This record gives sequence, C-alpha cells and structure tokens, in this order.
Amino acid sequence: MAMNVGGDSGEETPLSDINTTPLVDVMLVLLIIFLIAVPVVIQTVELELPVLPFEVTTTKKENVLLSITTTDAAGRDPGEEGYSGATPGGNCRVYWGTSPVDSNELVSKAVKQLEDQIESFGGVENMTPEDMPEVHIRGDINTPYKCIGGAIYSMQRAGFAKVGFISTPIAVE
Repeated sequence: MAMNVGGDSGEETPLSDINTTPLVDVMLVLLIIFLIAVPVVIQTVELELPVLPFEVTTTKKENVLLSITTTDAAGRDPGEEGYSGATPGGNCRVYWGTSPVDSNELVSKAVKQLEDQIESFGGVENMTPEDMPEVHIRGDINTPYKCIGGAIYSMQRAGFAKVGFISTPIAVE
C-alpha cells in the first residue's frame, strides 16, 4: 500500500528559507564583546596613582642614567648659584650622568653606548634581552612631561627598548 501525499505536478519548488541561526550566534557574540569592551574605552577617570614601596634592584655599569629637569624662573641651570629649582615653564635640561647634553648629542651618545654594548658581545645575535642596556630616568617632580617624553623618544630612536624611572623611596611601616 503506497500513499501519495500532496500533489506531484512534476514541478519542484526550491526551498527558500534562510537558516538564520549562525547569524544570530555571531550577533550575540559581537554584542557580548561590545558590552565588555565599551566601558573600558569610554570611562576616563582622572586618577592619582598610588605610591608604593619598591624592591631595590642592582644596575649594570652599561645602563644609562638620565637626569631631567628645567631651568628655574630666572633661567638658571641646576648647579648655578642661586638656582631655585625646576619650574614647569623653564627650558628642558637633560644630563647624561652629570654632564649636560642637548637632544642631538643625547641620540649620538645613546647610539654609541648601544653599539659598544653590542660589539662587546660580538653582535646582537649573541645577546639576550637581559644583556641590552637600560635607560634609568630621574625626572624632577616639577619637570613637564614634554621634557621627559622627549628624552624617552630620543632614547627609543637610538635603539633602547627598556626605560625605567627612578623615584625617591617611601618609608615602609
């Protein structure tokens, strides 16, 4: 006993229903991603970051110590008689160790320092990231970011990848 369901007129009509399940799945995943990412991007709260105690670390002799400050209100450099401290409106002053340097001299000294370090290892291929010299920056509290940022940029142009900041240690109770 055979049963014929529906009429067979010989014409096959294509099934035109689109499967929307994968589309809905992708849209839900994107919605979740945006719900997580958007609050991070939008919220910009001004913070006063905490001052924390730090561990004392040893330094290598090939590391570079930069001291960055500005002239005082009267235009005097640090070390000059009557210097009253860095002022935000003063001219930037960068010291390599204790010697003052301008931005061009800073880059050339940094390149030379890096080349000497690489040469002492017989080439960069023989060095590990720990062998690369670091830049340690001592920035006066009243020095504008443009002075410190300019020094960091100069050191990056020279090839230094690791920069650290030196601060006054706080008392740990």
